[in-house]
Amino acid sequence: MKRLFLLLVFSLLLAACGSGKVRRYGVEVVRTYPHDTGAYTQGLFFHHGVLYESTGEYGASSFREVELASGKPLRRFNFDAQYFVEGSVMLDGKLYILTWTNKKAFVYDADSLRYLRTVRYPREGWGLTTDGRSLIASDGSSRLYFMDGDFKVRKTLRVTLDGKPLRLLNELEWIDGRIWANLYTSDVIAIIHPGSGRVEGLVDCSGLLDPSLRTPDTDVLNGIALSPDGKIYLTGKNWPLLFEVRLKRRSSERPAETGTERAARCR
Repeated sequence: MKRLFLLLVFSLLLAACGSGKVRRYGVEVVRTYPHDTGAYTQGLFFHHGVLYESTGEYGASSFREVELASGKPLRRFNFDAQYFVEGSVMLDGKLYILTWTNKKAFVYDADSLRYLRTVRYPREGWGLTTDGRSLIASDGSSRLYFMDGDFKVRKTLRVTLDGKPLRLLNELEWIDGRIWANLYTSDVIAIIHPGSGRVEGLVDCSGLLDPSLRTPDTDVLNGIALSPDGKIYLTGKNWPLLFEVRLKRRSSERPAETGTERAARCR
């Protein structure tokens, strides 16, 4: 039933692109790196050239500084078993980490990873990223929340695909002036305009992880990170690999190349 549901969600997303208003992409693997199969990836990002990852599940939630080449944590701290950790990001010298249903968010010093404070968080925590000014969070609905460092909402953005609300927005990344969002239960990433909330592109990542590498613990695609030199990295929950990818436009007519495409292509 779960596989049937995933296929249905995926087919509906791709069918929504029939009007031609939404750009469709695939991905081409440039390089692969090891990834910890025990990492239930919830947040993935680079900061000052270093890769960081937050992982979820009760009793297994953690935050870690990851060595890209080996996939091994260089620094790591774990959370109490009562917490299910979700998205994470650094902004203005602080590390922010959400929890799923605990109604709490945690703040740390970005350099030392020293705990600073706990903040009440009124929604479910899912994904978290930043545009360099605001924290941007998802909660599994069709809404994104732009917040200050105290998690006070500055703006709520309604995300739409062909005029209809797009739900299940999960892990987030800010790339080339757009918000990239994993769509939970699918192998699709939405590219969202931060002003209008309109989905401008859909990235089909199906087949990224070879079926032979999947185990009963392998879960869905979740984790988008942009390196300082413009490389895009993807992984999933309990995946054995982290992928450096570039976008491939799925269209017979290719318009002028976007900054995102240039960043993905130029190495």
